[in-house]
Amino acid sequence: MRAPLAALTVVLGTLVLGMWLGGHNDMLPAPLRDFVTDDDTELVEAAMDKIADDYYRELSKEELADNAVRGMVEGLDDRFSAYFDEKEYRRFKEVSDAKFSGVGLAIQRHKHGLRVVTVYDDSPAKRGGLRVGDIIVKADGKELAGKPEASATGLIKGEPGTKVTLTVRRDGREFDKRLTRAEVSIPVVSDRFRSRQGKDFAVIRLETFSSGAHAEVYDAVRKARKRKVDGIVFDLRGNGGGLVEEARLVASAFLEDGEIVTTKGRSVPTRVYRATGKPIDTKTPMVVLVDRGTASAAEIVAGALQDRDRAELVGTATFGKGVFQEVVELDGGGALDITVGQYFLPSGRNLGGKGTSRGSGLKPDVKAEDDQETRKVDEALERALSELAGSARP
Repeated sequence: MRAPLAALTVVLGTLVLGMWLGGHNDMLPAPLRDFVTDDDTELVEAAMDKIADDYYRELSKEELADNAVRGMVEGLDDRFSAYFDEKEYRRFKEVSDAKFSGVGLAIQRHKHGLRVVTVYDDSPAKRGGLRVGDIIVKADGKELAGKPEASATGLIKGEPGTKVTLTVRRDGREFDKRLTRAEVSIPVVSDRFRSRQGKDFAVIRLETFSSGAHAEVYDAVRKARKRKVDGIVFDLRGNGGGLVEEARLVASAFLEDGEIVTTKGRSVPTRVYRATGKPIDTKTPMVVLVDRGTASAAEIVAGALQDRDRAELVGTATFGKGVFQEVVELDGGGALDITVGQYFLPSGRNLGGKGTSRGSGLKPDVKAEDDQETRKVDEALERALSELAGSARP
């Protein structure tokens, strides 16, 4: 019964959306404008009126329009596209900042809900004992499976001091964790120094490609150069991406001129992003740590450094996202975040699968994986340091 009901929701959503967008045609991306015709509008107006007048419970046309837009986007069967109502859009915009109110997790969408890829230090999640690899299947009793990532995370975020109960799946069992939300500052860049075989190495970790992240990366690289390190480990594990322009600027720290990524779409002009400014370090031996949580802008940087022989990749295959989205703000404070194109690395490869499907991702030059059971040892990092020690300058 659920499948026919879902299909009906999408159909009705599509009809009602057509009417709503018929009056807001200028807000649509160019390729969508041709879909709304006068005939569509008449049909949808009739459907809207019938539902508003005869449905067993009262529904406002604003509510119908909101549900319609959501239904149409869900009907795209595109995990990367989403519709945000006003409240959800406010939370979505927080992702581009280094500070938000929530429990302190970086997550990825999973078939059963959300998979934890990072637990930030000094956060409610850390204090509550959540771990990388945990699957959050419910938030306050609401199932997260099948929800767009932004909508699912919106159920976890909230005002500081409020509480949320997360149902967590770990090692085949489920349990609840009740956490108190707080304002969480994401440590965008962290750096430390490690020694191997009498040589000194910098480990620079980037959590997200938020606005201004490149400046913190530059500072860390300059600090490493001042110390005259023998190599750099650039850790992009669990980095789900962010702003494409930040990806270009971060890659520009290590690459002199040349292509970093090209974006192409049906309604957006082809654009080639090239390295800009004077690079900080083009010679120090370097490896990039990646895993299945390395996605989007993080894959752009890792792929560009690999394609242009600036760094080897150590770890596991990356996420495999080859498309990008564009945010279109709507009347009423909501927004569409829809897939509008693909991106291509300097070698011409696209990391996604067919259409918007997940692809095979970047393949590491050296395979290595951290064992979650050994909490005090980071096996992937140890392998990266060993690789550097063997290739570092004498």
